[in-house]
Amino acid sequence: MAQGTIRGKSLKVVAVDVADGMITINPLFLKKFDKDMLKELNEHLNKAMTAARNEKVMPNDPVSLRKRNLKLQRLNNAMIILKHIAREKRIPL
Repeated sequence: MAQGTIRGKSLKVVAVDVADGMITINPLFLKKFDKDMLKELNEHLNKAMTAARNEKVMPNDPVSLRKRNLKLQRLNNAMIILKHIAREKRIPL
């Protein structure tokens, strides 16, 4: 597998797609990832989560608040699954 890419996309784009709901992270998706790719994906998911947290949202705008919370939820779930897979493979993140 090419270094730092999956299905022709960089891992940074994969993290953004996870936040937008285009890609779902699951154990089958992560099965082909090696140690370095798991670490790099973890870094990009952390950066995407930080960017989602820093989005300016008006408290009286429920639609944008819901979109931001959905992004954070998707990223958090992806990170939980990623950390579980890394623990099973005994890869320190």
